[in-house]
Amino acid sequence: MLTKIPHAPRVLAIGLAVAATCLMTPQAQAAFVTTRVASGLSSPIYATHAPGRSDELFIVERGGAIKVLDKTTGIVNPTSFLNITDTDTFFEGGLLGLAFHPDYANNGKLYVNVTTAPVVGGTALTTRIREYTVTNPLTDNTANATPNEVLSIGQPGGNHNGGWIGFSPTDAGNYLYIMTGDGGGSNDSGTGHTAGIGNAQDITDNLLGKVLRINVDGDDFLGDDTRDYAIPNGIGAEGNPFVGVAGDDEIWAYGLRNPFRASFDRLTGDLYIGDVGQGAREEIDMQPASSEGGENYGWRLREGDIATPSGGVGGPEPADHVGPIYDYPSLGTGNFTGDSVTGGLLYRGPVTELQGKYIFADFVDQHIWSFDPADPDNTVARINDDFDPAIGNINSIAAITEDTAGNLYFVDLNGEVFRVNLPGDINADGFVGIDDLSVILTNWNQNVGLANHAQGDIAGNGDAFVGIDDLNIVLANWNTGVPPTNSASIPEPATAWVLLGATLMLTRRGA
Repeated sequence: MLTKIPHAPRVLAIGLAVAATCLMTPQAQAAFVTTRVASGLSSPIYATHAPGRSDELFIVERGGAIKVLDKTTGIVNPTSFLNITDTDTFFEGGLLGLAFHPDYANNGKLYVNVTTAPVVGGTALTTRIREYTVTNPLTDNTANATPNEVLSIGQPGGNHNGGWIGFSPTDAGNYLYIMTGDGGGSNDSGTGHTAGIGNAQDITDNLLGKVLRINVDGDDFLGDDTRDYAIPNGIGAEGNPFVGVAGDDEIWAYGLRNPFRASFDRLTGDLYIGDVGQGAREEIDMQPASSEGGENYGWRLREGDIATPSGGVGGPEPADHVGPIYDYPSLGTGNFTGDSVTGGLLYRGPVTELQGKYIFADFVDQHIWSFDPADPDNTVARINDDFDPAIGNINSIAAITEDTAGNLYFVDLNGEVFRVNLPGDINADGFVGIDDLSVILTNWNQNVGLANHAQGDIAGNGDAFVGIDDLNIVLANWNTGVPPTNSASIPEPATAWVLLGATLMLTRRGA
């Protein structure tokens, strides 16, 4: 294989020859590639994107920092976008969730789910939902450090904190969804748990073990500095289910043990929830976008599809019970058991082979699975080998998430972040075209950082060099994906080769 090509005329000749060959016998390529895009992080636990900042990925570190990966350079900014200094990481605590306001590009608002030291005697932590702002939302590299307290909840124990927060893509209002665990311990019982039924089944003056939904653009509690939100109050899905009846107005759904990770289907608005089990079953729950709320997912009476087998708390399905769409055994062996489910997402990105599949994982046993939501039990498959990266190892998966283009990311608590995208899509915009060729051209015949995907070293061999092997990948996948709205005209593959050769020749002559 050619490595260094010092003379541009030779490049043009090779380009023309290879172009002709490619048109006759296209090279077979993998449907997608998995690349490590960040390493050396401190316990990364989540990642997400911000409206209006499509070239960046915001990475949450459990200790309280939010770092920014520039997808176009492959560099993680060493200066934190935000550093929450009072974060308490006791047991399962820490900075656990991040969501940007749907209108972030204009109002600069973002929200976090973070645990701090307890403020009430007898509790282990305090969960806080906070609002932060950015002065210039599209350009600023740091957020304003002073938060606005939105909501706080005392945690009886240091585990089962939930953690995920997010906005629905289909809600009529800007409603923030908040996942809370049952407060820790076993069987949802003991100090800090409602006697006889547990926190998750208690819907009166108890926000633990729930899906909460609040309107962050209003304030129904003027004068109360600890509550800065409004209750969604309307007809059907526009209002919360317990408004005007018995039950806390903030509750959208209940009966959850530890919904650590969840996600909205970016196309339909369906909500998928990964609820960590106790010792028998791990489960995935699904709430359709048409829901009017009020679902009871069953804990502590139910663990997955069965009555909870321990602690004497199990029982028949409660009223309004909605069972999981998929569950699997805990504490077992084999490819379809595990110990702690990491909820995933319904893939809607540019890779055709993954579209329409729900992709999720087990944090402890390190399995990665997929299924068709229309028939989970009969379509579930273990797909770890499909995501084998050339550099790094996907181990303790704390989150499976996506960027603006729909590319998939695995966030590994051991310090790494991996991206799944189309081969040849160097800038990760969901399309292989001129922009990717430009990166190859800019760095042609150059040594770059070790396996620096963003600078064009995309062949997967870790040679830290941009050359023919990298260009071959762009050519073989030319015009795949969804063109960005601002994309330039897209030549055919042979033309791309000629453009490369001609440009290099002109560059050589002008040197």
